[in-house]
Amino acid sequence: HVQLVESGGGLVQPGGSLRLSCAASGSIFSIYSMGWYRQAPGKQREFVADITTSGTTDYVDFVKGRFTISRDNAKNTVYLQMNSLGPEDTAVYSCNADLRKRRSGPRSSYWGQGTQVTVSS
Repeated sequence: HVQLVESGGGLVQPGGSLRLSCAASGSIFSIYSMGWYRQAPGKQREFVADITTSGTTDYVDFVKGRFTISRDNAKNTVYLQMNSLGPEDTAVYSCNADLRKRRSGPRSSYWGQGTQVTVSS
């Protein structure tokens, strides 16, 4: 059983910052990429950023320069530092992990439940 638990969401004023965390636990042999996605009301879920085990990162254009993804491999945890937040960043942010539960097992994608980020004055 694998669990991804996000934390750090909340209400923040425009221009403010938040730091999201996502910890993976359970039966995990190896985690490959970890990432963040978001879904705003009435919209489809969209990619935000991801990071490989070696630290290679990728960002969607609209967060470049504002958001920073990082991870602690020892803790199976990924972070998303979000700065200069605007109302358009309001969404449920979910983390994703591409992992293998056993050495000989398949790679599978797992999702957290999501954490709400609301940017409003």
